[in-house]
Formats: sequence, structure tokens, C-alpha cells
Amino acid sequence: VRLVESGGGLVQSGGSLRLACASTRGISSINVMGWYRQVPDKERELVASITNGGGTNYADSVKGRFTISRDRARNSIDLQMKSLKPEDTAIYYCNAKGVVVVNVEGATVDFDDWGQGTQVTVSS
Repeated sequence: VRLVESGGGLVQSGGSLRLACASTRGISSINVMGWYRQVPDKERELVASITNGGGTNYADSVKGRFTISRDRARNSIDLQMKSLKPEDTAIYYCNAKGVVVVNVEGATVDFDDWGQGTQVTVSS
């Protein structure tokens, strides 16, 4: 297991939740980490991401309500979700993308890790 997720659960509309995700890979190998979400019969969509340099990207639907942050020492990210709405209900997946060196010659391989998913349910 490369990504360990925690958080999520059931909350009333207007409430807050925090999701956390930690990677077991080395800090220097990850370029970007983020959270995606998926509901039945729809494609998985990006919620928020943060690069190794601290640059962030948010879905328009969560701007101003969600905040993503990264703890480089723990190789982890947090997603603070406020003012939650019923339409935020979904399974949330952590993702990490980067590059690893695979031999002494310096050959590299890209990776794209996914967490197991955590349910977020917002009741109206």
C-alpha cells in the first residue's frame, strides 16, 4: 500500500471534515499529490492538488471552501473541507504522481498511486 488515507465520514450540510493521506514513497520522488472524488455513474474528478513546490489547483466547485496542504516532512497531504454541501457526497481518493529511479544508470519510471478511497457523505 503506497497511500494511506484517513478521515471522511458523515456530516450535515454546512459542516466540516478533514481528509489526510500519507505516502510511503520517498519525499523527493513525488511531483504532485491530490484528492479526486467519484460518484456512481460518473467519472472520477479532480478536487484539489498540490505540487512539490507548493502550487495548488482546485475544482471550481470547491474553491473557497476546501484547502489542500502538504507536510513534506511526513510526505502527506491534508484536505480541509468546510461549508460542505450534499453534492460533495462521494468517495474521495488520494493520488500521488512522480518518478522513481530504478537502476544505478539513473533510469526512471513514472508512477501514479491511488488510495483505497474514503466515503464522504453530506446530509441535507
